[in-house]
Amino acid sequence: MSAASRAPLRSNRTNRTADRTADARVRVRSRAARAAVGAAAVALLVSACSSGGTSGGGGQTGFITGSDGIATAKKGERADAPELSGKTVDGGQVDVADYRGKVVVLNVWGSWCPPCRAEAKNFEKVYQDVKDQGVQFVGINTRDTSTGPARAFEKDYGVTYPSLYDPAGRLMLRFEKGTLNPQAVPSTLVIDREGKVAARTLQALSEEKLRKMLAPYLQPEK
Repeated sequence: MSAASRAPLRSNRTNRTADRTADARVRVRSRAARAAVGAAAVALLVSACSSGGTSGGGGQTGFITGSDGIATAKKGERADAPELSGKTVDGGQVDVADYRGKVVVLNVWGSWCPPCRAEAKNFEKVYQDVKDQGVQFVGINTRDTSTGPARAFEKDYGVTYPSLYDPAGRLMLRFEKGTLNPQAVPSTLVIDREGKVAARTLQALSEEKLRKMLAPYLQPEK
């Protein structure tokens, strides 16, 4: 075989080797990308549903977090609650603004969240005790891909107050950053009678802790 005839063969082998190298690099990059996405998803899941949590406070934020994990803002330093309205888990309609003049306890939950299941009966019990004192409980159900599991959750735990259905978490994003905004599942906020966010916690609540969080707002504030 002449040198001229061997040259195309060497060229073909070189091209195949380059192609295999390029394919290998693509596979490595693809695996790395999948790993990064997986890690981000795990981190999101961990932050999305935990039995405890703390929040920032003080300084430029205008609120203070106690050792019990409950953050509060003084009257006159509270941010307005955003518009929170839409369809409920059971197919109705709720607009939190309609409860102006009442204290609103806002609980962010998901049927898939173990701490949410742990606190559900506590919320219903306290709600039944205080609903005649100018207090309204409202849930925000999030990250349930359909209302079926959410309705089953409400039935299993005897939840009678309404919950807005917010599978993509858009309602949570309406709260201004740097305020007492919900940042985890579960989160609980107290909205005062003037429609301002007075307190927040990023943890599951016992009946005792929920009563403690709500108590300062049951009587007229000075």
